Amino acid sequence: MSVRDRVRNLFRLFLLFTVLVAVALLTAITTIRLTIHGRQESMPNLVGTSLESAQRVTSGLGLELLVEDKLYSTQYAANQIAQQMPPPGTRLKIGQHVHVLVSLGPPQVSVPNLVGASARAARITAIDRGLTVGDVAVVYWPGDPNQVVAQDPPPATAEVRSPAVNLLVSGGEAPAAYLCPQFIGQPLAQVRRVLEKNGFRVEQVTPVNTNGGSTGIILTQSPPAGSKIGPDTAFSFQVTQ
Repeated sequence: MSVRDRVRNLFRLFLLFTVLVAVALLTAITTIRLTIHGRQESMPNLVGTSLESAQRVTSGLGLELLVEDKLYSTQYAANQIAQQMPPPGTRLKIGQHVHVLVSLGPPQVSVPNLVGASARAARITAIDRGLTVGDVAVVYWPGDPNQVVAQDPPPATAEVRSPAVNLLVSGGEAPAAYLCPQFIGQPLAQVRRVLEKNGFRVEQVTPVNTNGGSTGIILTQSPPAGSKIGPDTAFSFQVTQ
């Protein structure tokens, strides 16, 4: 066989191999697309169905049902799905989550007055009334610390959407706050006497070598001048040596 025939045969084999690889690649891409689309499901309408029924439906479709919260509803009976996300008709991949709100039925509780009670007493009262304590925020407030100063929903509310009562609790009087003076350039001994006389303390003093000049003069201070300080603030200084 001549060299020319050998080259021609090799070229034919290479061409055949290229065609086979292209066909295999195209087949793989088509298979992947069919697999992806075949594993998608259309989101059913769960609103109005019972939680157990919704769980069976989503489980049968390969989806995972998550209960985000429970709320009172005059439109849906207890244990029925009141809201869902994503909405019906949405295309979902198998394994995706479906989030729902479950109805507790019409509200049958009267919200008690928790203002003025301690946070612990308010929690006990809420639980006794079939409610739960939701968010608790603490703010500086005149009066006794740990006392409820506001609530949501307000007392005696009939139109209750959620069984949770949110509380605003007093953290007591706000601590005294002052603007820090400028001490740089002043003698440390004099500044120390002023601070200690007013209930503050000097925590650290760092000597810094300087070329000449007076010793014990403040070069830097912490906290810096103009910052907000409280009664328990400790000061640190660098002074000339």
